[in-house]
Amino acid sequence: MLHALRNILFGDEQGDETKPKRDEVQFAAALLLTEAAMMDGAVDEDEHARIRDLLQKRFGLARVDAEALYKEARETNTERVDLYGPSRVLKDAFEYDQRIELLEMLWDVVYADGLVHEYEANLMRRLTGLLYVDDQDSGAARKRVLERRGLA
Repeated sequence: MLHALRNILFGDEQGDETKPKRDEVQFAAALLLTEAAMMDGAVDEDEHARIRDLLQKRFGLARVDAEALYKEARETNTERVDLYGPSRVLKDAFEYDQRIELLEMLWDVVYADGLVHEYEANLMRRLTGLLYVDDQDSGAARKRVLERRGLA
């Protein structure tokens, strides 16, 4: 009872610890996916839906959670563009094959509108390096996306 009264008067000492923390790996992936969508200057509904679907599938998220993650990443990306931070989180958290899978997700977002803008292509080259993925593996991921979308 004394503990409960103290919490009412002074706040819960464990407040920060009991709140669910955002998954930094998921957030880093969402940041890079939204950055890829924003590189051509506009995010259309196809890109938005594709990001949400990719986050749902890759991380097993509910639609509402994937949407919230997308919105948070989008708000963060309008404030600043930092590729190194999220790339490092993902490079450290993912095995090589998972990083290739991430690049495939990124290529999927880039091709959501059917075109690759020069800024998007540049972003993909930079992310390939930051994620320590071989250019050939990134190219193979790109080719799989093109074939899946019927663009090859």
